[in-house]
Amino acid sequence: MVFKRRDRRPIHRVVRELLWPRGGWARAARYVRHRLHRLPDPPERIARGIFAGVFTTFTPFYGFHFFTAALIALVMRGNIIAAILSTFFGNPLTYVPIGVIAMESGYWLLGMRGRDHGHTLGSKFAMAADDLWRNLMAVFTGARPDWTGLSIFYHEVFFPYLVGGIIPGIIAGSVCYYLSVPVIRAYQHRRKGVLKRKLEELKKKAADAKKRAE
Repeated sequence: MVFKRRDRRPIHRVVRELLWPRGGWARAARYVRHRLHRLPDPPERIARGIFAGVFTTFTPFYGFHFFTAALIALVMRGNIIAAILSTFFGNPLTYVPIGVIAMESGYWLLGMRGRDHGHTLGSKFAMAADDLWRNLMAVFTGARPDWTGLSIFYHEVFFPYLVGGIIPGIIAGSVCYYLSVPVIRAYQHRRKGVLKRKLEELKKKAADAKKRAE
């Protein structure tokens, strides 16, 4: 295949680079910023895409952040590529504080106390995963499905996360929007100036070559 990697990476290297890319997350952030600056859309449209991507990282739709960000950007008429790139605002270094903020906000908004329900957060994830597996097997074994663990997970983890992530997601997305617009505009103006100078230099060289030929 044309796009197949020539160097087959062992699984431990794939996991390591997923958690900590080569060059570190600072280098990855610089790459994303560079790509955002070079998008051809107007600054406001790119910034709306950035808002969508950053907001999405405060939602519990893990594994679907690209699709969620693209959908929000489409509704907001933002740049979809910018939205997808901006989901990297959520990474192994930021997901823990994002999750804590979203969960605590959700518990507060819903009048819940998340640590007083008799189960730890890890056990709720484990119970939900166990329910999924056992109910999947029940299709083949005829056992009676039990959704208790998933119900607890939904009401005490997923729904509070979903509700609690809205306000901090809007705040973080808005801050990134208003910070990115002038930065992107300045970069685009500077880039246009550079391209204009290069074009003028090429025209001058062409004119000089024409004169020498005459």
